[in-house]
Amino acid sequence: MPTLSLTALNNVPLIRHGDDLADIIVTALADSRIELRDDDILVLAQKIVSKSEGRMVNLADVTPSARALELAPQVEKDPRLIELILRESNEILRVRRDVIIVEHKIGFVCANAGIDHSNVMGAGNPNEEYALLLPDDPDESAKRLRDSIAKKTNKSVGVMIIDSHGRAWRNGTVGICIGLSGIPALMDERGWKDLFGYTLKATVVGVADELAAAASLVMGQAAEGTPIVHARGFPYPLGEGSLKELIRPKDMDMFR
Repeated sequence: MPTLSLTALNNVPLIRHGDDLADIIVTALADSRIELRDDDILVLAQKIVSKSEGRMVNLADVTPSARALELAPQVEKDPRLIELILRESNEILRVRRDVIIVEHKIGFVCANAGIDHSNVMGAGNPNEEYALLLPDDPDESAKRLRDSIAKKTNKSVGVMIIDSHGRAWRNGTVGICIGLSGIPALMDERGWKDLFGYTLKATVVGVADELAAAASLVMGQAAEGTPIVHARGFPYPLGEGSLKELIRPKDMDMFR
């Protein structure tokens, strides 16, 4: 029977701008007594990637636009935060108290442009407020990290960056993939046979999102301090995938 193991790595420090995540991962693997193998997968929380890439913004440096000031009373959020949401978005889709649903400039639909306020603290005055933006190009971030790990360990692994997103028709957030390298995003099972010999005609599995959700359970969402998960036993062959494959094209979107 296939077995998938997920292990949150120990002793991951608080990440700051410029930190070498590959070095941190290699050290955390050793501290967790895990010997990296070919075809293992490393799953990282978006926050640590964004922090290492300097995607933290001091709200004191943000001047809200007229549109941000207009939306602030509706959303009941700081107009400076709304300004960042606008800058990070292609289009606003829905607005209500406490949330703006947008098409992020990366391409997917999400709440508040994926901007984080929790577990975010600047290096300066602790009384200042900071926001954390998503990586500019999560697929490229994953590729750089994968290449660096390969150089340091001589192992071929997959790397995935995940974030917590809500869903239009269900309550609760789940982990989803926002960037990947060395792993498939989708697995097309059309043409496969089921137990009774029926040929599957419409089954395309979002395997990257399935792994993201599982790894998110191990990471936790609050003060766990375990933003990197080692995965072994992924039940599909590794290969190149991209975030673009996971985003439904607008001409196939029945709800926008």
